[in-house]
Amino acid sequence: MARPRITNNLPRFTAGVQVRAARGMNQALILGASEASVLTPIDTSNLLNSQYRSVDKQGDRIVGTVGYTAEYAAAVHDADNAQTFRRPSAEKEFLKHGFERAEPNIRAVIKGAIKT
Repeated sequence: MARPRITNNLPRFTAGVQVRAARGMNQALILGASEASVLTPIDTSNLLNSQYRSVDKQGDRIVGTVGYTAEYAAAVHDADNAQTFRRPSAEKEFLKHGFERAEPNIRAVIKGAIKT
């Protein structure tokens, strides 16, 4: 009489979920960064062109990062630093506000990525 074979599919399942989560995170970062780009002040386009995003695995977590490499990005983003912008759509805290505006879409993208 043959014994039933037991297969442990949990590692393959969790790896698949992490891959889907990383894809969803990347899509979420694209949405938030796109919204932030519209709000980013433009003078020479250096700040806008210095935007970056990355998705990393830290233990069991998938961590997404969007930022700017321009030295003055933090000063321009700071709400306490008084400035006037040439671009009508530019705002202080453009990165924060961009992600806040994209939040409903970000939630939907991540939820959809995990479900599939």
